[in-house]
Amino acid sequence: MKLATAAQMQELDRRAIEERGIPSVKLMERAAEGVCAGALELLGGRDPGKFRAAVFCGSGNNGGDGLATARLLFLAGVRVRAFLVGSYDKLTLDAQEMTRRLSECGVELEIFEPENEEQESWVLGCHVLVDAIFGIGLSREIAPESRYAAAIALINRSPAKVVAADIASGVDANTGCVLGCGVKADKTVTFTLPKIGNLTAEGSVCAGAVTVEDIGIPRDLVRELRCPVQSVDRETVRAMLPARKADGHKGDFGKLLIVGGAVGYTGAPYLTASAALRSGCGLVYLGVPEKIWAVEAQKCTAAMPFPLPDGKDGRLREAALDGILERLESCDVLALGPGLGRSKQLTSLVCQLLRRTKKPVILDADGINALEGHIDILKARRGRTTILTPHDGEFARLSGRPVGRDRIVAAQDFARDCGCVLVLKGHRTITALPQGNLLVNTTGNSGMAKGGSGDVLTGILAALVCQGATPAQAAACGVWLHGRAGDLAAARLTEYGMTPPDLVEALPRAFREITGR
Repeated sequence: MKLATAAQMQELDRRAIEERGIPSVKLMERAAEGVCAGALELLGGRDPGKFRAAVFCGSGNNGGDGLATARLLFLAGVRVRAFLVGSYDKLTLDAQEMTRRLSECGVELEIFEPENEEQESWVLGCHVLVDAIFGIGLSREIAPESRYAAAIALINRSPAKVVAADIASGVDANTGCVLGCGVKADKTVTFTLPKIGNLTAEGSVCAGAVTVEDIGIPRDLVRELRCPVQSVDRETVRAMLPARKADGHKGDFGKLLIVGGAVGYTGAPYLTASAALRSGCGLVYLGVPEKIWAVEAQKCTAAMPFPLPDGKDGRLREAALDGILERLESCDVLALGPGLGRSKQLTSLVCQLLRRTKKPVILDADGINALEGHIDILKARRGRTTILTPHDGEFARLSGRPVGRDRIVAAQDFARDCGCVLVLKGHRTITALPQGNLLVNTTGNSGMAKGGSGDVLTGILAALVCQGATPAQAAACGVWLHGRAGDLAAARLTEYGMTPPDLVEALPRAFREITGR
């Protein structure tokens, strides 16, 4: 699904109003209908007359959405009060009109007073709160001593359920960064299209469950909108997942070579191999240090480990290069890095492999770390398939700069500069493509924040490339399936109790949800 910026949504609104003649207050009323429905849903569908609500409104059109919502909640039977976190003289024309309509119902817009104990008592006793303070226009930090900060703090302190109109106040719509402080909503009703900030970074945590409300923007205008940032959902994966030939044999589904492992890190290559096989790869080979070969051979029942020259430290040596290249000749994809370890010889080995092979490479963990200070080697592979899967720390070492608050820009710049596919792991993993497009994942949970989960992802990505997926398709499908397997494992075992092998075990169920078989 397309993810829009604030400027894109403002332009859509302008075109709908000025070019198509749709009254702005009509769009506002439609937005309010969606927010009101979301608030009533948070009340559990019970008798609205038993509940009370507080609506926090800013002076802009997002505040107008809130004022219209307050009126609709009142008409539904909810006892409601509306608080203006701003000033009357700054109300937009549409917000003024919604203030008038609310007043006609007998509900007056009150100025929010941070020190007013009676207002505080009302809010803390509410069952549902509506956040309509800022909307998508916020672009600067909220001053910590301001009334805005006080209102957000009160909303977050209240035990009531919270629904945000369009985006949680305090969240930058373009980045997902929280600008000083932010409302933590249980639900966000966003309009026309999700915003980047609804689904990325801290914004995705503040948003709660996100629903999209059609407020009447003409569909052809929405279709014309080009959005470089898109979310990946179940339907995306269903459309992109490589089909399997009914009469295929193992050679039709790709041959993968995994190079990794070291003494003390025998689990990583095994997890990668297991995930690759669970993701449909036909043949999987593991090139591992000789000292751990027997361990891998005992673990693996379907993958085929083979020994490579190692040193006294139990890590691969440069002397392994020829053996790897020889085996790679008959394989389709190289997965390089799981459990590899770090040394000068390994750095040289990784760099030589990346220079010499034209095969697709999935680079993970210490395979990425080996490129610290050698980014030119990655850039020299432009035009070949290279997928990198760093977490923020690995990205910082590789790029020479921290990710910073805007993960989207950091990922986008790196993928463009280096001509690779960057899978920047974390909450709401971001995939950046060399052309500048980005994919935001929507699955996964904190139970996956455990050593070994990344090795599973590497195996999934490599298997999909082996089966003919383009790098973009492999990343979109692989990251989503990885997260979905994590969600299935968490549902069964909790986020506390699940482990990376549980992700591998859950992969068949994740695939079944997509394929139906």
